[in-house]
Amino acid sequence: MSDAAPALLSNRPRLFFGACAGMFVFGIVLAILGALFGLPEMRERLGIDLARQGDIFLLLFFGVFLSTIFVGPMIDSFGNKLVLTLSAALVTVALVAFSTAHAFLPAIAAAFLLGFGGGGLNTSTNALVADVYPEKRGAMLNILGTFFGVGALFIPLLAASITGFFTITQLFLIAAALAALCTVVYLLLAFPPPTAPLGFSLLASIRAARNPGVLLFGFLLFFQSGNEASIGGWTSTYAGSIGASPHTATWVLAAYWAALMAGRLLGARLLAQIAKARLVLASAIGSAIGSAVLLASTSVAMMTVGAVIVGFSFAAIYPTTLAMAADRYQRLAGTIFGFLFAVGLVGGMTFPWAIGHISQHYGIRAGMVIPLLGGVAISILVTLIAARETRQP
Repeated sequence: MSDAAPALLSNRPRLFFGACAGMFVFGIVLAILGALFGLPEMRERLGIDLARQGDIFLLLFFGVFLSTIFVGPMIDSFGNKLVLTLSAALVTVALVAFSTAHAFLPAIAAAFLLGFGGGGLNTSTNALVADVYPEKRGAMLNILGTFFGVGALFIPLLAASITGFFTITQLFLIAAALAALCTVVYLLLAFPPPTAPLGFSLLASIRAARNPGVLLFGFLLFFQSGNEASIGGWTSTYAGSIGASPHTATWVLAAYWAALMAGRLLGARLLAQIAKARLVLASAIGSAIGSAVLLASTSVAMMTVGAVIVGFSFAAIYPTTLAMAADRYQRLAGTIFGFLFAVGLVGGMTFPWAIGHISQHYGIRAGMVIPLLGGVAISILVTLIAARETRQP
């Protein structure tokens, strides 16, 4: 652990619970728009086409991107409590704003705010767990990531199970209530002190780019974040394009999130037996195979199989890559994580946006080629990282 007071050692379970709650809400942040855009009335409500749907996803992930640039140095300078509390409050406000949006401009403003708050939750929860569990980072970060899957599964499962019972507005307000509850929890919890209380420096994240090893991790997360955003944002729309009903399309998306959640539980166990880099490589190859199945799908059954393979394969990549980075760069974890998330989220912004614009002109199947290419790129990058680690133990 860092320089946290000994009394906080006994507080680790509560801190981990708080981190899991934040990651649960972050899962909702990234999944709620993809799930609700699977319902035709969502686009009708906002008066938008597929290209503008892609623009809304772009603003969501641009908010996450900007947030990660700011919050990494903030965590190291001021601690996780401030970042988590403010981030959960911003998510609450954004979800309430979405519940009242009936046009494109209010929607993109709410999407940006939603992403900005969600990015703070993502960076801070991962940095907190990496800090308080130094002896088993890989396993604990994978377990933390499981709660991302639970949160991401929550809204599509709710929408698919009770279609016609809750309105879109009510679904947004349910999610807002959960974010508000997290805000209260963070106000009450005691957190470790900041690791580097030397004052806020926005340039700290940028200086991390000087290290070629950090850049390799960043590029890997660029493709993985882009892939996760693409599959989470467009799967239900893609299923609808081959004739699935909105209800069925939402269940296909739910199958993806369920597989991702199960895969992270398994990933935590596998790390006791195999090297982190080997797990990431196997997962990347699996994600490329699953993306190919999705791309070739002509039926809902085949698409569901592809979605499950992709979710299961995606599961271990992000948290295990973060654990590898934390092992290599233990000091200033918040700043390093902030930089890695920022680079990764450029992919999270551009991939769904590109799919939207490609789909508008050439069809959504053409747009879904992007996650397949991303899986191939991740396989190459993790091989380079493993080779570098072998040369520089």
